[in-house]
Amino acid sequence: MRMTNKIMRNNSLYNINQNKILEDKLTNQMTNQSKIARPSDDPVVAIRALRLRTNVTTVSQYYDKNAKDADQWISVTADALTTIDEVLNHLYEEATGSANKYLTADDLEIVMTQMKSLTQEFYASGNVDYAGRYVFSGYRTDLPITFTAEDIKEMGKHPVSYEIHESKGFADISTIEYTDFNVLDTDIGGDGMLPDKTSYEQSITNSTLYRLRLSYDSLDGGSLSITSNGKMSTVFMDKNSNPLPVKNVNGELQDADGNPLTMNAGTGQYEYANGQPVTDAAGNLLDQAGNPVLDMANQPVPLTAVPAQYDEAEKAYQAIANGTEKGMVFIPTTGEVVFSKDYYDANFAEGDTFQISYDKSSWLEGDINPAHYFMCKETKDIGDGKSKTVIYNETTKDQDIYYDVGFNQQIQVNTLATEVFTHDVRRDMDDFQHCLDQLRGIETKISDIEKKMGELPVDSDEYKNWNKKLEAAKKADSLIRENIHTKFENQITKYQKYQNDNNIAITNNAARGSRLDLISTRLMNQKATFKDLQTDNEGIDVTQVAVELSSSELTYQAALMATSKIMQTNLMNYI
Repeated sequence: MRMTNKIMRNNSLYNINQNKILEDKLTNQMTNQSKIARPSDDPVVAIRALRLRTNVTTVSQYYDKNAKDADQWISVTADALTTIDEVLNHLYEEATGSANKYLTADDLEIVMTQMKSLTQEFYASGNVDYAGRYVFSGYRTDLPITFTAEDIKEMGKHPVSYEIHESKGFADISTIEYTDFNVLDTDIGGDGMLPDKTSYEQSITNSTLYRLRLSYDSLDGGSLSITSNGKMSTVFMDKNSNPLPVKNVNGELQDADGNPLTMNAGTGQYEYANGQPVTDAAGNLLDQAGNPVLDMANQPVPLTAVPAQYDEAEKAYQAIANGTEKGMVFIPTTGEVVFSKDYYDANFAEGDTFQISYDKSSWLEGDINPAHYFMCKETKDIGDGKSKTVIYNETTKDQDIYYDVGFNQQIQVNTLATEVFTHDVRRDMDDFQHCLDQLRGIETKISDIEKKMGELPVDSDEYKNWNKKLEAAKKADSLIRENIHTKFENQITKYQKYQNDNNIAITNNAARGSRLDLISTRLMNQKATFKDLQTDNEGIDVTQVAVELSSSELTYQAALMATSKIMQTNLMNYI
């Protein structure tokens, strides 16, 4: 075959170009630290690289973002729960140190001031947030647990009311110890004796009252509705507040034994089993003697009769204690339903449940937002005679927040307000306020009596009368101090229960944190493993490539020299 200069030149250029391509490939590998620059370089490596890159990206999302975000949420929650534990411990110490019978009203007020401050901090800790999200609010991370100053300011412009539906049980019925010393304001002829010849001192008694304490005070009057054991019941009273042998259960009139009352077709009136009509033609209740039942204002009682209502707790307690009221009494100002022992024994039993509905439109800074606790209807005035209604918790659902922290793996990060923040911590302070009011009242009464006695001759009948009042006042003082002592002792147990609930929340939160630490460690190892596999798949051996690149460069230079040598000769030189 004939070999011409053109053939030699073309072959030389081709070989030089191939050597240059190899050198370029090795240069790209050194620059990119990767075996391939395009999928066609090595399809197997390319496919494996895509899968490994997906794994690295996913694990990086879990480890660098999700897990760290979850850890921060859990850490913020842990700090808040630790603060709450310290607050409850201080409250426990205050109650323990104050459980004595020798506190003066001034001493008790100092203790209450400290306890109120701690109580405010207890609820303020519930408004802690992480990155603008309230950690105890469940799904409603934009709503703080308690109403803030900004909320109250906004309510001043656009009033908000809530219709709240609260569940209670037989165990929620508590007791109140009440000492009535109003008899000390009575002066019977200066002989120190009451009309029935009972002394002042004998008239001072301590009464145990029973109550259902609602979660809020300052309620709207006349809004109470109680459903007991799934039935709406109304107990009717006569003008002396004595229960009548008839009750309204879900709209059905029954006698005291629960038997339905019959309707007389001729008169259109309800009748007892003995045929005696229950109501008159106007629909007012009749007693078994056929006389209209009158209320406290001597007006006929319609079938829509409701429990008595008092605006002042002291008057309500007094009415129950002295027998003026023998049924249920609703006190909207304090958010209590109070009843006597006889009524309690006759109408309540273990296992009873109560569904209580009421309205509240007066709110203060620090009040717990009912949207986090109860099924409630919020009605907000938006101006121009219009209002906006929102219903919360109409259906019960879990509000636990989960983070994806691994392949098919989730972890709960939030603690719900209902696990830690009970309304009772604040409501207990209302009971202490009642104790303080009673103690200050009797101390003032004793001081006034002693001052009056100092103005009278010691041997006068009036002095003797005031001295008997003083003895009665000291008895009342002793009973009130005993009640305060018992209240503080009971409060010690309550604060221990609140601490136990908080400790459970701390333990659960810490358990989530420990699990998250284990998951994070595994994710870190997975991320390192996938990156190693990615490097092995795509990465180069720098030393080997450097040697190959150096060899390629030498080969390239040698090829250039050889080609230049060959290109200087022609066919005639060989002939």
